Amino acid sequence: MKKVTINDQVLPALGIGTWEMGDSPKVREEEIKAIRAGLDAGLKVIDTAEMYGNGRSEELVAEAIKPYQRAKIFLISKVLPQNASSHKMRQSLEASLKRLQTDYLDLYLYHWRGMVPLAETVLELQSLQDEGLIRSWGVSNFDIDDMQELWRVPNGQNCVANEDLYNLETRGIEYSLLPWQREHHVPLIAYSPLGRGPKMGSTMMKNGAVLQVAEKHEASPYQILLAWVMQQPNVLAIPKSSSSKHLLSNLKALDIELTSEDLQILEQAYPKPDHKEPLAIY
Repeated sequence: MKKVTINDQVLPALGIGTWEMGDSPKVREEEIKAIRAGLDAGLKVIDTAEMYGNGRSEELVAEAIKPYQRAKIFLISKVLPQNASSHKMRQSLEASLKRLQTDYLDLYLYHWRGMVPLAETVLELQSLQDEGLIRSWGVSNFDIDDMQELWRVPNGQNCVANEDLYNLETRGIEYSLLPWQREHHVPLIAYSPLGRGPKMGSTMMKNGAVLQVAEKHEASPYQILLAWVMQQPNVLAIPKSSSSKHLLSNLKALDIELTSEDLQILEQAYPKPDHKEPLAIY
């Protein structure tokens, strides 16, 4: 099983994303079942945010994890830029903890950069960690320039992860950001590792190269795309899985080892970047 290490914790390289979950009462029970199916199968990481459904995702997660031992779950949430100040962050975090019905987060991420000075945000994150309200902190939607600036800020090097959009057809971060993170031992949390589907312009599921590799491994295109993301060093993939069937299907990707030939086939269809690209954000 592929693994990733975040804040000295060794975790399965597949997590449970909850973006756009918790919004519809009609599918709430199925979403809870999906999260529990993942935990029952040995997954540990659940990724949410105060922004997701204005807290409804966090409330859904709280209900889903109620029967489980909190210590066995690695819980991630995020603070919005407008709340990432010394005056507002504690209030934001305490609201998230209340919705999640827990007294700490394993990882708290600065969701994306806003108007608050980075040094102020980092100081507050570090203060909350020192208090024990969060076990560690990181960032999200940070590009290479942002990470380099973060490293120059007092306590900035205590950042344990960066969460960015990353999948086979969106490889821009491979040019400079991913090499920098590997050099500085900062794991990547890859959101939307399966893209955003055909309606959002994603072509991966029907691409001939993906289908060819999937057929060889007797796997689905989804499983191959997840396996590709997780085969990168120290990358955690967090696809949204709002049904138990999809989530259990995703689990098979943890055991798929793509060969150099497979990687070459996929590379020809979706080449890695040869120049710096703007950071992709959904």
